[in-house]
Amino acid sequence: MATRGIRGATTSPANTRQDILEATNELLAHIVEANDLVLDDVAAAIFTTTVDLNATFPALAARLMGWEAVPLMCAHEMNVPGSLARCIRVLVLVNTERTAQEMHHVYLRGAAQLRESVARDLS
Repeated sequence: MATRGIRGATTSPANTRQDILEATNELLAHIVEANDLVLDDVAAAIFTTTVDLNATFPALAARLMGWEAVPLMCAHEMNVPGSLARCIRVLVLVNTERTAQEMHHVYLRGAAQLRESVARDLS
């Protein structure tokens, strides 16, 4: 069994506790569904936010979803000029028999443009 990473990102409409928790909850729910995850297989999750989001920890959304035994960590993303504002990112580490190519990364709301820009940069 290998440990694989699943990336995800979303944006929050504002720097409020409710908006951050709702955006993070939506993101995690999509990651769980897209990858058919079982909570016991989640090894850890690392959350980052842009510096303009500090009203609460996005990891709290995971705790409220029942991720009580999963190690969680929050940090701020690098403050790169011109980068996407109010962005929440997550790296979910899972123990799985699936290959890296079988992991489904999820980008919602304004963060959908992050995947588009990566595709453009690679072409």
